[in-house]
Amino acid sequence: MQLRSTLSVLFCTTALLGSTFTIHHASAAGARDPQLEELRREMQEMRGQIKILKARLGEPETHAGEARRARVAEAARRAQISPGMARDIHIGDAVTPGSGLGKGLSGVGTPPPDRGIVSSWLEFQAANTKEESVHVGGVRIGFPGGRPTFSTDDGAYAFSVGLAFHEDFGGFFGQGAPRGNETGRPPGFTENTRRMRLFFSWRYKDWVANVTPDFGGSNEMAAGGSATAQYLYEANLNYAGFKNTVLTVGYFQPRVTEEDSESSNDFMMMERPGITDVVRKIAAGDARFSIGGMHYDKRWWIGAYFTGQSYGARAANSATINSQTGGTFRFAGRPIVTKNIDVHMGVSAISAFHPTLVGTAGTNSGAYNYGTLSETPELNFGANGVAATLNNVSDIWAAGPELGVRYKDFLIKSEYYHIGVDRSHSTPGTYLPSYNFQGYYVAANYTLFGQGRRYNIKEGAFSAPGVLNEFNPAAGYWGALELSGRWSVTDLNDKGAGTTGMGGRETIWSGGLNWYLNRHFRVMVDYNRILLSHSPTSWATHGRDLNSFAARIQAAF
Repeated sequence: MQLRSTLSVLFCTTALLGSTFTIHHASAAGARDPQLEELRREMQEMRGQIKILKARLGEPETHAGEARRARVAEAARRAQISPGMARDIHIGDAVTPGSGLGKGLSGVGTPPPDRGIVSSWLEFQAANTKEESVHVGGVRIGFPGGRPTFSTDDGAYAFSVGLAFHEDFGGFFGQGAPRGNETGRPPGFTENTRRMRLFFSWRYKDWVANVTPDFGGSNEMAAGGSATAQYLYEANLNYAGFKNTVLTVGYFQPRVTEEDSESSNDFMMMERPGITDVVRKIAAGDARFSIGGMHYDKRWWIGAYFTGQSYGARAANSATINSQTGGTFRFAGRPIVTKNIDVHMGVSAISAFHPTLVGTAGTNSGAYNYGTLSETPELNFGANGVAATLNNVSDIWAAGPELGVRYKDFLIKSEYYHIGVDRSHSTPGTYLPSYNFQGYYVAANYTLFGQGRRYNIKEGAFSAPGVLNEFNPAAGYWGALELSGRWSVTDLNDKGAGTTGMGGRETIWSGGLNWYLNRHFRVMVDYNRILLSHSPTSWATHGRDLNSFAARIQAAF
């Protein structure tokens, strides 16, 4: 009612000013009287106010305290009134169903990341200013980057929560095997909550603490291949006070390989290529103790981390004497950047230079055992893939190049990695052969509608397509749709090392469709043709071939 009363007063005032203006115009027609010009200006401003107040009459009134100045400024701009006057008008209250507040928020854009967001205080302030927010009791509530965030006005203190939920369902079919061998028993139909991460981030200026439990059914395996039974994705402390730099200590996923640097909310296919998954688990992967940092610019990205054991890995084996130590390094550059062309070139390296020392029963000594290099057939439904158990390891490392090229809405990228395993024996003079494995993939992607994949300089990798118009069939909008294909090879066979170096070879041809209804929700459909060769005594004579078809529903905030 107060709004309507104000409007009535303004109408009366306008009428009075209109009469005054008529009298004045009659007595001084054609004159350039300064008072007349001032009167005209005031009338125009009042008409702008009336337009705004009329628009507010149809909206529910609330009784929250602080006004929405930013929203009023936009309305003032549209009504062509002065910004100074707009700052003095208090219109808009707390968010309520049907209110105008929140219309600036939408599902347009790319998905939020699958990890805690770390940015500098200045970047956070800019993001808060850019996004529409509401004030309640001196607290700003907004959605910078699509993630619910509570902060003080200056952004010095902030708390945000997020979600990454991936539910997979599908299975394997058409299993085959060479003569005289079983076909295997992969699941015909099953389901798996691949990820169910809840992000909690606390900020004080440039300091950010992230804690992210993951209740997904396929949480990471500890180094050595034993299940940790611990549901944690990350728990770390970060400092972002230096320009374009983030320093990190704690349980973290160190970025190594282009594919692993992408958010899982942005993946082309449901899972990473097999070789990148094998490589990252050497001394990185989820919930890995890490100390290091990364720095980025428009044309390059660099990061390096010293790493230890995975969270819970020590508890997985009570005989562990010393935990694994290792490190990661990655450098990526963009030699060509235009509106239609983006070229990515990089190199990644990783090493476990001090494998886990496992004690020998009844003695004070032990052996350095890495565990198992293994990979399921790019679908986490429990089917067997390739595996190489590694004992008496002195160190294990991997390195290789990255290449990606985008032309408009078409993207093609590839990576190759060589894995070296150096071995030693506790008995002097005993020789053990080293192992050499390899793997590679080529992936292509085309965005059918929506904005094609673009380069994310903060990750040194390509991001998901952008939703230009979120799903709304009534208006003819369908979100974004992309088509993906991939060929990947993971070869854990070293014929030169004899039968002890035969871990198997996995070749997978994949195709998929990804539909983004908006930036927060996605549906994925993948088909895989899987060819496995594995035998401890013969090269490529025993193995399995099968197919898989699976889908994923994804929610990201």
